[in-house]
Amino acid sequence: MKKSFFRIAGMLALAVVATAQMARAQEPLVANIPFAFTAGEKMLPAGEYRVEKATPGSLALLIRRSDGKESTFVSSFAAESNMPNTQSKLVFHRYGNRYFLSQVWVAGHSQGRQIRETAKEKEQGLAASNWTREKVTIVARLYSPKP
Repeated sequence: MKKSFFRIAGMLALAVVATAQMARAQEPLVANIPFAFTAGEKMLPAGEYRVEKATPGSLALLIRRSDGKESTFVSSFAAESNMPNTQSKLVFHRYGNRYFLSQVWVAGHSQGRQIRETAKEKEQGLAASNWTREKVTIVARLYSPKP
């Protein structure tokens, strides 16, 4: 009887921890992006941006400038790394002086979001054949609403 109780209590504890981690992975990120960039089909100016799922469980991400002047939705799919990330971050592809949002990662998780490569990015990659695609990483932080 005691073994069953401890087994059930252990499973419930694991479920609570997993749920808390999943909720944290859904939290919005904030990053100061020092360059203009393309997210999906929209060009966005440099500034501080909040990145979050459009709705809980959604594949779409909402990217919104902190001052509310710019925003866009982008389609995404699951991305996975071998180990949990040590920092929350946004990853961009850079071709010369053009930047395209590529990935979103939350610290402590090995799963992130990959943004689909658009026709604009493919076109830029072909046009910039003398440049190699570089990855540029911007460190982000979890969004904490001000009380």
